[in-house]
Amino acid sequence: MVMSTPSVSAANQSLLGNGSGVVSPSPIPPGGSATTASVNSASEMEHTVSMTLFFVLAVLGLCILVIHLLIKLKLTYLPESIAVVFVGALIGLLLQLIGNWRKEEAFPPMIFFLVILPPIIFESGYNLHKGNFFHNIGSILLFAILGTVISAAVIGAGVYLVGVAGITYQLTLVESFAFGSLISAVDPVATLAIFQAIKVDPILYMLVFGESILNDAVSIVLMTTVIQVKPEDGGLHALGLAVLNFFKTFLCSAGIGTVFALASALLLKWVDLRKTPSLEVGIMLIFSYAPYCLAEGLHMSGIMAILFAGIVMSHYTHRNLSPVTQITVQHTFRTMAFLAETLVFAYLGLAIFSFSHLLQPSLVIWCIALCLLGRAFNIFPLSFCLNYFRQHKITLKNQLIMWFSGLRGAIAFALAIHLDVRGETRQILVTTTLVIVLFTILVLGGSTMPLMKCLERRPAWMQTYYYYNDPAAGSSRSRRRRRRAREKQEVTLSKTQMGAAMDSEQYSEFAESEVELSGGGPGVPGVPVGPGGHKLQGFIRLDLRYLMPFFTRTFTHKEVTEGRRMMTTLTDKWYQEVRSTPAGEGGDPDDEEDDEDIDEEASHAETSLTAAQQ
Repeated sequence: MVMSTPSVSAANQSLLGNGSGVVSPSPIPPGGSATTASVNSASEMEHTVSMTLFFVLAVLGLCILVIHLLIKLKLTYLPESIAVVFVGALIGLLLQLIGNWRKEEAFPPMIFFLVILPPIIFESGYNLHKGNFFHNIGSILLFAILGTVISAAVIGAGVYLVGVAGITYQLTLVESFAFGSLISAVDPVATLAIFQAIKVDPILYMLVFGESILNDAVSIVLMTTVIQVKPEDGGLHALGLAVLNFFKTFLCSAGIGTVFALASALLLKWVDLRKTPSLEVGIMLIFSYAPYCLAEGLHMSGIMAILFAGIVMSHYTHRNLSPVTQITVQHTFRTMAFLAETLVFAYLGLAIFSFSHLLQPSLVIWCIALCLLGRAFNIFPLSFCLNYFRQHKITLKNQLIMWFSGLRGAIAFALAIHLDVRGETRQILVTTTLVIVLFTILVLGGSTMPLMKCLERRPAWMQTYYYYNDPAAGSSRSRRRRRRAREKQEVTLSKTQMGAAMDSEQYSEFAESEVELSGGGPGVPGVPVGPGGHKLQGFIRLDLRYLMPFFTRTFTHKEVTEGRRMMTTLTDKWYQEVRSTPAGEGGDPDDEEDDEDIDEEASHAETSLTAAQQ
């Protein structure tokens, strides 16, 4: 999001990135020298960039306040992305009315791909729930790779055919499939919110969450592969080269990210930095960004590398950190991703009024229909095939929700902005993508709540039965417990609140699920067993018996005790500060209820955080 005053010089343009137009260099002032002109230009550039950064920070601050207001008012049915888009649109409209601002067309490609996109992708991999991810890695990869390819192929072929038939604006074959690839990147927030609401099986939740995370990286690699296909190449030869290049890029990039992640795990296993959290955080930041730079330098996919680095570092490296650093890096990565994604959505709203658009209504309508059709060809056939091999079946109701919740978000719009195609076509595709993103966010995202209520509506007689058969229904404590249970079951489309919930879930998952897997239980001694006494097979067994002991360190009893004492001290300090604040001195009748909530939070914090050290 780059906004500048009319005094922006050509030097500023070259620094900030290439727009759609060409700006001629500034002439040397009469009587001046080239050195003087360059000094003046550099000084002007410094002031302009400073004002641009101030504008970006101001927009981010405003968006944060708006998101806080949504959470405070409990408008959980409104996605944060919609609110941020509205803020950006309002700012764009005001700037358009002022008319004294000159705008850049887009994020500079270098800034976007090197600064904005990596935190979003890495955080999605690092804060992934690890317990069921590796257990379902085969199904997740099938949805993420084959499903995304199917969706992109359906959309690309459909757009190309309707163009050739003269029904709408005609795109070339490469442009059609590049557009199909970028528009196949989906946003998982609404999907996860619905799944939380209908209480689906945790394995199914992880299946969709994992597919959504890998989907972004696969879409980026797929679009890059399609763009590299030369127009003169045709037939099966070009298709074979594209497929070979895709898998080469995918595997090599994933390998780079995995190697860096495993190296970081071994480094923190043998080099004890737990008493200096700042050094631990520094190492984590270096190893999180290094695979991206190396992969891009080797003409691979930095996005795929940084995604796999995040997943593997979360699984191994995270366990070698001190408890304080575990929490610190988790929130640091989430904050960086939040700011980057908020910036992209605000820029999306700004683009509504600030940029020149070329709208092709027929193309927009066909693309929306093809997006829904491509999502259907992705979800229903693959779910049908997977149900033959899965113990936990994907029901038709869940398949319908998965299809309906294929929202497009920041990644799709950002890729459309930087799609390297001819000028008029580029404007048309950017406008089409913008409309599709807004349509899916506003219409499909806004319809998820009514759909969930329709599917989960309980008959009135059942509600009456449960109320009168509850022996403690009339007690105040029971009412408070029911209220807290309802709050936990509330559907929230707020990514911030969902992220906060994932923190505690990740610690409890490590403390309960994975400790159970690594322990004994019914079965053959020495063979790891999972919940219910089932023998573990495949990668999970290999991971627990060989990989986990090799890449993670075993904490001594003294270290566990020190970690528990440290977290207990921090929890007690926080608890006393909360209880001693004057906010509770107003005689609020809910003070007793709030105290119970604080007690529960303190107890949960101490339990989960110390369990993470075990």
